[in-house]
Amino acid sequence: MQFSRMSRWDPASYEGIAWNWPESVMASIGSVLRLRKEKVDPKVMPFSALRPITIHFDGSVSERKIESSRQYTMDMYWARPRDIVVAKIDLKNGAVSVIPDDWCNVAVTNHFAVYEPDETSIVPEYLCIIVQVNFFKAYLNRNKVGAEGRKEVKLDFFESIEIPLPPLDIQRAIVQKWEDAQGELHSALLTLANVSKELNKILRDSQGSHAENHEILKRHSFALKLTDLTRWDLKTARATIFRNNNPAFRPMGEFVEEATEMVKPWESPDKEWPVYGVNNINGVFFSHYQKGKDFNASYKIIRKEWFFHNPTRSSVGSLGMVPEDVMEDAITSPEYQVWRIKQGLTPEYVAALITTPFFISLIQFHRVGAVKQRLYVENLLQIPIPVISDEEQRSVAEVRKIALMRIRLAKDTIEKTKREIEKAIMGDVSIYAQ
Repeated sequence: MQFSRMSRWDPASYEGIAWNWPESVMASIGSVLRLRKEKVDPKVMPFSALRPITIHFDGSVSERKIESSRQYTMDMYWARPRDIVVAKIDLKNGAVSVIPDDWCNVAVTNHFAVYEPDETSIVPEYLCIIVQVNFFKAYLNRNKVGAEGRKEVKLDFFESIEIPLPPLDIQRAIVQKWEDAQGELHSALLTLANVSKELNKILRDSQGSHAENHEILKRHSFALKLTDLTRWDLKTARATIFRNNNPAFRPMGEFVEEATEMVKPWESPDKEWPVYGVNNINGVFFSHYQKGKDFNASYKIIRKEWFFHNPTRSSVGSLGMVPEDVMEDAITSPEYQVWRIKQGLTPEYVAALITTPFFISLIQFHRVGAVKQRLYVENLLQIPIPVISDEEQRSVAEVRKIALMRIRLAKDTIEKTKREIEKAIMGDVSIYAQ
Protein backbone atom coordinates (compact mmCIF):
# COMPACT_ATOMS: atom_id res chain seq x y z
CA MET A 1 0.00 0.00 0.00
CA GLN A 2 1.30 3.47 -0.86
CA PHE A 3 2.35 5.51 2.19
CA SER A 4 0.51 8.55 0.81
CA ARG A 5 -2.82 6.65 0.95
CA MET A 6 -2.52 5.77 4.65
CA SER A 7 -4.53 7.75 7.18
CA ARG A 8 -2.98 6.11 10.26
CA TRP A 9 0.21 4.25 11.15
CA ASP A 10 -1.17 0.93 12.38
CA PRO A 11 -1.85 -2.47 10.77
CA ALA A 12 -5.65 -2.03 10.85
CA SER A 13 -5.46 0.94 8.50
CA TYR A 14 -3.42 -0.91 5.86
CA GLU A 15 -6.38 -2.80 4.43
CA GLY A 16 -8.63 -0.60 2.34
CA ILE A 17 -11.58 -1.51 0.11
CA ALA A 18 -10.76 -2.90 -3.34
CA TRP A 19 -13.50 -1.22 -5.38
CA ASN A 20 -13.99 -2.49 -8.94
CA TRP A 21 -15.02 0.89 -10.32
CA PRO A 22 -13.23 3.42 -12.51
CA GLU A 23 -11.89 6.49 -10.73
CA SER A 24 -14.46 8.63 -12.53
CA VAL A 25 -17.28 6.98 -10.55
CA MET A 26 -15.61 7.32 -7.15
CA ALA A 27 -16.24 10.27 -4.81
CA SER A 28 -15.83 10.97 -1.12
CA ILE A 29 -18.91 10.70 1.10
CA GLY A 30 -18.36 14.26 2.28
CA SER A 31 -18.51 15.60 -1.27
CA VAL A 32 -22.22 14.68 -1.59
CA LEU A 33 -23.29 15.60 1.94
CA ARG A 34 -23.63 18.93 3.69
CA LEU A 35 -23.50 18.98 7.49
CA ARG A 36 -26.69 20.46 8.88
CA LYS A 37 -26.51 22.04 12.34
CA GLU A 38 -29.74 23.93 12.93
CA LYS A 39 -30.35 24.42 16.62
CA VAL A 40 -33.89 24.06 17.95
CA ASP A 41 -35.10 27.21 19.73
CA PRO A 42 -36.91 25.92 22.86
CA LYS A 43 -38.77 29.24 23.14
CA VAL A 44 -40.37 28.63 19.76
CA MET A 45 -40.63 24.83 19.78
CA PRO A 46 -41.19 23.16 23.18
CA PHE A 47 -39.58 19.78 23.83
CA SER A 48 -42.99 18.10 24.03
CA ALA A 49 -43.60 18.94 20.35
CA LEU A 50 -40.32 17.37 19.17
CA ARG A 51 -39.79 13.85 17.87
CA PRO A 52 -36.52 12.42 19.27
CA ILE A 53 -35.28 9.34 17.41
CA THR A 54 -33.12 6.24 17.75
CA ILE A 55 -30.92 4.96 14.92
CA HIS A 56 -30.52 1.19 15.03
CA PHE A 57 -27.57 -0.94 13.91
CA ASP A 58 -29.56 -2.27 10.93
CA GLY A 59 -30.03 1.24 9.56
CA SER A 60 -33.65 1.60 10.65
CA VAL A 61 -34.96 4.60 12.55
CA SER A 62 -37.63 4.71 15.24
CA GLU A 63 -39.20 7.33 17.43
CA ARG A 64 -37.79 7.42 20.95
CA LYS A 65 -40.51 7.13 23.57
CA ILE A 66 -40.10 9.89 26.14
CA GLU A 67 -42.34 10.50 29.14
CA SER A 68 -44.39 13.67 28.64
CA SER A 69 -43.00 15.18 31.85
CA ARG A 70 -39.37 14.61 30.86
CA GLN A 71 -37.10 16.96 28.91
CA TYR A 72 -33.58 16.71 27.51
CA THR A 73 -31.09 19.10 29.08
CA MET A 74 -28.84 19.00 26.01
CA ASP A 75 -29.25 21.26 23.00
CA MET A 76 -31.41 19.81 20.24
CA TYR A 77 -30.85 20.08 16.47
CA TRP A 78 -33.26 19.68 13.55
CA ALA A 79 -33.20 16.69 11.22
CA ARG A 80 -35.34 17.29 8.13
CA PRO A 81 -37.12 14.69 5.95
CA ARG A 82 -34.62 12.94 3.60
CA ASP A 83 -31.68 14.00 5.79
CA ILE A 84 -29.08 11.34 6.62
CA VAL A 85 -28.52 10.97 10.36
CA VAL A 86 -25.45 9.30 11.90
CA ALA A 87 -25.30 8.07 15.52
CA LYS A 88 -21.69 9.02 16.19
CA ILE A 89 -20.72 6.38 18.76
CA ASP A 90 -22.48 3.60 16.80
CA LEU A 91 -21.41 4.54 13.28
CA LYS A 92 -19.01 1.56 13.43
CA ASN A 93 -22.07 -0.70 13.87
CA GLY A 94 -24.02 0.73 10.93
CA ALA A 95 -26.20 3.26 12.77
CA VAL A 96 -26.90 5.49 9.78
CA SER A 97 -30.43 6.18 8.54
CA VAL A 98 -32.62 8.43 6.42
CA ILE A 99 -35.41 10.51 7.98
CA PRO A 100 -38.69 9.38 6.34
CA ASP A 101 -40.49 11.82 4.03
CA ASP A 102 -43.53 12.18 6.30
CA TRP A 103 -41.74 12.67 9.65
CA CYS A 104 -41.88 16.20 11.00
CA ASN A 105 -40.30 17.91 14.02
CA VAL A 106 -37.50 15.35 14.23
CA ALA A 107 -34.74 16.53 16.53
CA VAL A 108 -31.50 14.99 17.81
CA THR A 109 -28.83 15.75 20.39
CA ASN A 110 -25.19 16.46 19.68
CA HIS A 111 -24.54 12.71 19.86
CA PHE A 112 -25.80 12.60 16.27
CA ALA A 113 -24.62 14.18 13.03
CA VAL A 114 -27.21 15.38 10.52
CA TYR A 115 -26.39 15.64 6.82
CA GLU A 116 -28.34 17.08 3.91
CA PRO A 117 -27.61 14.87 0.87
CA ASP A 118 -27.06 16.17 -2.65
CA GLU A 119 -29.81 14.15 -4.31
CA THR A 120 -28.56 15.06 -7.77
CA SER A 121 -25.58 12.80 -7.04
CA ILE A 122 -26.67 10.28 -4.44
CA VAL A 123 -29.84 8.49 -3.37
CA PRO A 124 -29.77 8.78 0.46
CA GLU A 125 -30.92 5.17 0.99
CA TYR A 126 -28.09 3.97 -1.27
CA LEU A 127 -25.52 5.41 1.15
CA CYS A 128 -27.26 3.68 4.08
CA ILE A 129 -27.10 0.35 2.23
CA ILE A 130 -23.36 0.82 1.60
CA VAL A 131 -22.86 1.37 5.34
CA GLN A 132 -24.79 -1.85 6.05
CA VAL A 133 -22.86 -4.26 3.81
CA ASN A 134 -20.39 -6.48 5.66
CA PHE A 135 -17.15 -5.39 4.00
CA PHE A 136 -17.91 -1.71 4.64
CA LYS A 137 -18.82 -2.28 8.29
CA ALA A 138 -15.59 -4.23 8.70
CA TYR A 139 -13.68 -1.30 7.17
CA LEU A 140 -15.31 1.13 9.61
CA ASN A 141 -14.44 -1.14 12.53
CA ARG A 142 -10.80 -1.34 11.44
CA ASN A 143 -10.63 2.44 11.53
CA LYS A 144 -12.32 3.28 14.83
CA VAL A 145 -10.25 5.21 17.36
CA GLY A 146 -10.47 6.25 21.01
CA ALA A 147 -10.24 4.79 24.48
CA GLU A 148 -11.15 1.15 25.03
CA GLY A 149 -14.90 0.76 25.36
CA ARG A 150 -15.54 4.13 23.68
CA LYS A 151 -13.94 3.59 20.28
CA GLU A 152 -15.73 5.29 17.41
CA VAL A 153 -15.33 6.24 13.77
CA LYS A 154 -14.57 9.94 13.51
CA LEU A 155 -16.82 11.94 11.22
CA ASP A 156 -13.96 13.47 9.25
CA PHE A 157 -12.70 9.97 8.44
CA PHE A 158 -16.22 8.85 7.46
CA GLU A 159 -16.62 11.87 5.19
CA SER A 160 -13.26 11.17 3.54
CA ILE A 161 -14.13 7.60 2.49
CA GLU A 162 -14.49 7.21 -1.26
CA ILE A 163 -17.53 5.26 -2.47
CA PRO A 164 -18.87 4.50 -5.95
CA LEU A 165 -21.58 6.84 -7.23
CA PRO A 166 -22.97 5.14 -10.35
CA PRO A 167 -25.87 6.75 -12.25
CA LEU A 168 -28.93 7.45 -10.12
CA ASP A 169 -31.03 4.82 -11.92
CA ILE A 170 -28.56 2.11 -10.83
CA GLN A 171 -28.52 3.46 -7.28
CA ARG A 172 -32.34 3.39 -7.22
CA ALA A 173 -32.40 -0.15 -8.61
CA ILE A 174 -30.11 -1.32 -5.79
CA VAL A 175 -32.29 0.47 -3.23
CA GLN A 176 -35.46 -1.04 -4.71
CA LYS A 177 -33.99 -4.54 -4.58
CA TRP A 178 -33.16 -4.05 -0.92
CA GLU A 179 -36.53 -2.51 -0.03
CA ASP A 180 -38.45 -5.33 -1.74
CA ALA A 181 -36.64 -7.90 0.41
CA GLN A 182 -37.17 -5.82 3.55
CA GLY A 183 -40.84 -5.35 2.66
CA GLU A 184 -41.55 -9.08 2.74
CA LEU A 185 -39.90 -9.36 6.16
CA HIS A 186 -41.92 -6.39 7.42
CA SER A 187 -45.13 -8.03 6.17
CA ALA A 188 -44.24 -11.32 7.89
CA LEU A 189 -43.44 -9.52 11.15
CA LEU A 190 -46.82 -7.77 10.99
CA THR A 191 -48.48 -11.18 10.62
CA LEU A 192 -46.72 -12.36 13.78
CA ALA A 193 -47.69 -9.15 15.60
CA ASN A 194 -51.31 -9.72 14.59
CA VAL A 195 -51.20 -13.14 16.27
CA SER A 196 -50.40 -11.38 19.53
CA LYS A 197 -53.02 -8.70 18.84
CA GLU A 198 -55.82 -11.20 18.14
CA LEU A 199 -54.90 -13.36 21.12
CA ASN A 200 -54.83 -10.26 23.30
CA LYS A 201 -58.46 -9.57 22.34
CA ILE A 202 -59.45 -13.17 23.11
CA LEU A 203 -57.80 -12.96 26.53
CA ARG A 204 -59.41 -9.66 27.42
CA ASP A 205 -62.87 -10.68 26.25
CA SER A 206 -62.95 -14.34 27.29
CA GLN A 207 -64.00 -13.67 30.90
CA GLY A 208 -66.39 -10.84 30.08
CA SER A 209 -64.70 -8.49 32.54
CA HIS A 210 -62.61 -6.32 30.23
CA ALA A 211 -63.66 -2.97 31.70
CA GLU A 212 -63.17 -4.05 35.33
CA ASN A 213 -59.81 -5.69 34.64
CA HIS A 214 -58.57 -2.63 32.77
CA GLU A 215 -59.62 -0.45 35.71
CA ILE A 216 -57.77 -2.69 38.19
CA LEU A 217 -54.58 -2.41 36.15
CA LYS A 218 -54.72 1.40 36.52
CA ARG A 219 -56.21 1.87 39.99
CA HIS A 220 -54.04 3.22 42.86
CA SER A 221 -56.31 2.42 45.81
CA PHE A 222 -58.24 -0.72 46.78
CA ALA A 223 -60.54 -2.12 49.42
CA LEU A 224 -59.90 -5.77 50.33
CA LYS A 225 -59.43 -8.09 53.27
CA LEU A 226 -56.10 -7.99 55.07
CA THR A 227 -56.13 -11.81 55.20
CA ASP A 228 -56.04 -11.92 51.38
CA LEU A 229 -52.66 -10.16 51.26
CA THR A 230 -49.35 -12.02 51.21
CA ARG A 231 -47.33 -8.77 51.31
CA TRP A 232 -48.14 -5.21 52.35
CA ASP A 233 -47.64 -3.19 49.16
CA LEU A 234 -49.67 -1.73 46.31
CA LYS A 235 -48.55 -4.31 43.72
CA THR A 236 -49.66 -7.20 45.94
CA ALA A 237 -52.98 -5.46 46.56
CA ARG A 238 -53.49 -5.02 42.81
CA ALA A 239 -52.57 -8.66 42.14
CA THR A 240 -54.94 -9.83 44.89
CA ILE A 241 -57.95 -7.85 43.76
CA PHE A 242 -57.30 -8.87 40.14
CA ARG A 243 -57.26 -12.52 41.20
CA ASN A 244 -60.42 -12.10 43.30
CA ASN A 245 -62.16 -10.36 40.41
CA ASN A 246 -61.31 -13.24 38.04
CA PRO A 247 -61.95 -16.48 39.96
CA ALA A 248 -61.96 -18.51 36.71
CA PHE A 249 -58.37 -17.50 35.97
CA ARG A 250 -55.76 -20.10 36.94
CA PRO A 251 -52.17 -19.49 38.11
CA MET A 252 -49.37 -20.15 35.64
CA GLY A 253 -47.93 -22.55 38.20
CA GLU A 254 -50.61 -25.10 37.27
CA PHE A 255 -49.10 -25.35 33.81
CA VAL A 256 -45.40 -24.45 33.99
CA GLU A 257 -42.43 -25.11 36.26
CA GLU A 258 -38.91 -23.84 36.78
CA ALA A 259 -36.23 -25.55 34.67
CA THR A 260 -32.89 -24.75 36.25
CA GLU A 261 -30.16 -27.09 35.06
CA MET A 262 -26.65 -25.68 35.49
CA VAL A 263 -23.45 -26.40 33.62
CA LYS A 264 -19.85 -25.36 34.35
CA PRO A 265 -18.47 -24.38 30.92
CA TRP A 266 -14.89 -23.93 32.19
CA GLU A 267 -14.69 -27.69 32.75
CA SER A 268 -14.48 -27.94 28.93
CA PRO A 269 -11.99 -25.08 28.38
CA ASP A 270 -11.59 -25.49 24.60
CA LYS A 271 -15.26 -26.07 23.82
CA GLU A 272 -17.15 -23.34 21.94
CA TRP A 273 -20.42 -22.92 23.85
CA PRO A 274 -23.44 -21.44 22.01
CA VAL A 275 -24.85 -18.68 24.22
CA TYR A 276 -28.43 -17.47 23.76
CA GLY A 277 -29.99 -14.20 24.84
CA VAL A 278 -33.46 -12.68 25.03
CA ASN A 279 -34.88 -9.21 24.34
CA ASN A 280 -38.18 -7.52 23.57
CA ILE A 281 -37.45 -7.33 19.83
CA ASN A 282 -36.32 -10.84 18.88
CA GLY A 283 -37.45 -12.91 21.86
CA VAL A 284 -34.93 -15.73 22.36
CA PHE A 285 -32.00 -15.53 19.93
CA PHE A 286 -28.53 -16.98 19.37
CA SER A 287 -26.03 -14.44 20.70
CA HIS A 288 -22.49 -15.79 20.29
CA TYR A 289 -20.02 -18.61 20.83
CA GLN A 290 -17.77 -18.44 23.88
CA LYS A 291 -14.88 -20.69 24.86
CA GLY A 292 -15.27 -22.62 28.09
CA LYS A 293 -12.10 -21.11 29.56
CA ASP A 294 -13.61 -17.61 29.24
CA PHE A 295 -16.52 -18.33 31.61
CA ASN A 296 -16.29 -17.42 35.30
CA ALA A 297 -19.77 -18.60 36.40
CA SER A 298 -22.10 -21.53 35.88
CA TYR A 299 -24.64 -21.03 33.09
CA LYS A 300 -28.15 -22.40 32.62
CA ILE A 301 -28.93 -25.16 30.09
CA ILE A 302 -31.83 -24.47 27.71
CA ARG A 303 -33.82 -26.89 25.55
CA LYS A 304 -36.22 -26.74 22.62
CA GLU A 305 -39.64 -25.29 23.59
CA TRP A 306 -38.43 -24.16 27.02
CA PHE A 307 -38.84 -20.49 27.91
CA PHE A 308 -36.73 -17.88 29.60
CA HIS A 309 -36.88 -14.19 30.38
CA ASN A 310 -34.77 -11.31 31.61
CA PRO A 311 -36.04 -10.70 35.16
CA THR A 312 -35.33 -6.96 35.03
CA ARG A 313 -36.83 -6.38 31.56
CA SER A 314 -39.74 -8.82 31.45
CA SER A 315 -42.11 -5.89 32.02
CA VAL A 316 -41.18 -4.52 28.57
CA GLY A 317 -41.54 -7.88 26.84
CA SER A 318 -38.09 -9.47 27.20
CA LEU A 319 -39.44 -13.04 27.21
CA GLY A 320 -39.38 -15.84 24.64
CA MET A 321 -39.51 -19.50 23.71
CA VAL A 322 -36.35 -21.43 22.83
CA PRO A 323 -36.65 -22.21 19.08
CA GLU A 324 -36.79 -25.67 17.51
CA ASP A 325 -33.38 -25.30 15.86
CA VAL A 326 -31.59 -24.52 19.14
CA MET A 327 -28.16 -26.10 19.42
CA GLU A 328 -27.93 -29.21 21.57
CA ASP A 329 -25.48 -27.72 24.07
CA ALA A 330 -27.10 -24.26 24.22
CA ILE A 331 -26.81 -22.23 27.42
CA THR A 332 -27.91 -18.86 28.72
CA SER A 333 -26.97 -16.41 31.45
CA PRO A 334 -27.46 -17.53 35.06
CA GLU A 335 -29.35 -14.26 35.58
CA TYR A 336 -32.13 -15.27 33.20
CA GLN A 337 -35.17 -17.16 34.51
CA VAL A 338 -35.73 -20.49 32.71
CA TRP A 339 -39.02 -22.41 32.81
CA ARG A 340 -40.97 -25.04 30.85
CA ILE A 341 -44.49 -26.35 30.34
CA LYS A 342 -45.47 -29.37 32.40
CA GLN A 343 -49.11 -29.80 31.28
CA GLY A 344 -52.21 -28.27 29.76
CA LEU A 345 -50.76 -25.62 27.43
CA THR A 346 -49.34 -25.70 23.89
CA PRO A 347 -45.77 -24.28 23.64
CA GLU A 348 -46.58 -22.18 20.56
CA TYR A 349 -49.66 -20.82 22.33
CA VAL A 350 -47.62 -19.84 25.41
CA ALA A 351 -45.03 -18.22 23.11
CA ALA A 352 -47.83 -16.01 21.76
CA LEU A 353 -49.44 -15.49 25.19
CA ILE A 354 -46.33 -13.99 26.79
CA THR A 355 -46.04 -11.35 24.04
CA THR A 356 -49.56 -9.95 24.55
CA PRO A 357 -50.09 -6.57 26.23
CA PHE A 358 -52.57 -8.38 28.49
CA PHE A 359 -49.85 -10.65 29.90
CA ILE A 360 -47.21 -7.91 30.05
CA SER A 361 -49.60 -5.79 32.12
CA LEU A 362 -49.96 -8.66 34.61
CA ILE A 363 -46.18 -8.89 34.91
CA GLN A 364 -46.12 -5.26 36.04
CA PHE A 365 -47.62 -6.02 39.46
CA HIS A 366 -46.08 -9.46 40.02
CA ARG A 367 -42.53 -8.19 40.09
CA VAL A 368 -40.67 -7.82 43.39
CA GLY A 369 -38.00 -5.48 44.65
CA ALA A 370 -37.63 -1.79 45.30
CA VAL A 371 -35.71 0.28 42.75
CA LYS A 372 -34.85 -2.47 40.26
CA GLN A 373 -37.90 -4.73 40.21
CA ARG A 374 -37.56 -8.32 39.00
CA LEU A 375 -39.82 -11.15 37.90
CA TYR A 376 -38.47 -14.46 39.19
CA VAL A 377 -39.99 -17.81 38.18
CA GLU A 378 -41.72 -18.05 41.56
CA ASN A 379 -43.47 -14.74 40.79
CA LEU A 380 -44.31 -15.85 37.24
CA LEU A 381 -46.02 -18.98 38.60
CA GLN A 382 -48.42 -16.77 40.58
CA ILE A 383 -49.70 -14.86 37.53
CA PRO A 384 -53.37 -15.75 36.91
CA ILE A 385 -54.33 -16.36 33.28
CA PRO A 386 -57.57 -17.21 31.48
CA VAL A 387 -57.42 -20.68 29.94
CA ILE A 388 -58.81 -20.96 26.43
CA SER A 389 -59.91 -24.17 24.76
CA ASP A 390 -57.48 -26.65 23.20
CA GLU A 391 -58.94 -25.83 19.78
CA GLU A 392 -58.30 -22.09 20.24
CA GLN A 393 -54.77 -22.83 21.45
CA ARG A 394 -54.06 -24.98 18.37
CA SER A 395 -55.46 -22.26 16.11
CA VAL A 396 -53.17 -19.62 17.64
CA ALA A 397 -50.21 -22.01 17.47
CA GLU A 398 -50.80 -22.80 13.78
CA VAL A 399 -51.05 -19.16 12.71
CA ARG A 400 -47.91 -18.36 14.70
CA LYS A 401 -45.99 -21.22 13.06
CA ILE A 402 -46.96 -19.97 9.60
CA ALA A 403 -45.87 -16.43 10.49
CA LEU A 404 -42.50 -17.68 11.79
CA MET A 405 -41.98 -19.70 8.61
CA ARG A 406 -42.61 -16.57 6.53
CA ILE A 407 -40.12 -14.67 8.67
CA ARG A 408 -37.43 -17.34 8.20
CA LEU A 409 -37.96 -17.37 4.43
CA ALA A 410 -37.90 -13.56 4.30
CA LYS A 411 -34.63 -13.48 6.27
CA ASP A 412 -33.11 -16.04 3.88
CA THR A 413 -34.15 -13.82 0.96
CA ILE A 414 -32.60 -10.80 2.66
CA GLU A 415 -29.29 -12.63 3.10
CA LYS A 416 -29.29 -13.66 -0.56
CA THR A 417 -30.19 -10.12 -1.62
CA LYS A 418 -27.48 -8.71 0.63
CA ARG A 419 -24.85 -10.86 -1.09
CA GLU A 420 -26.08 -9.70 -4.51
CA ILE A 421 -26.03 -6.08 -3.43
CA GLU A 422 -22.52 -6.40 -1.98
CA LYS A 423 -21.33 -7.64 -5.38
CA ALA A 424 -23.17 -4.78 -7.10
CA ILE A 425 -21.68 -2.16 -4.80
CA MET A 426 -18.21 -3.60 -5.30
CA GLY A 427 -18.63 -3.10 -9.05
CA ASP A 428 -20.67 -5.94 -10.60
CA VAL A 429 -23.84 -4.06 -11.50
CA SER A 430 -24.74 -6.07 -14.58
CA ILE A 431 -27.89 -7.41 -12.95
CA TYR A 432 -29.11 -3.85 -12.35
CA ALA A 433 -28.07 -2.27 -15.62
CA GLN A 434 -31.37 -2.89 -17.39
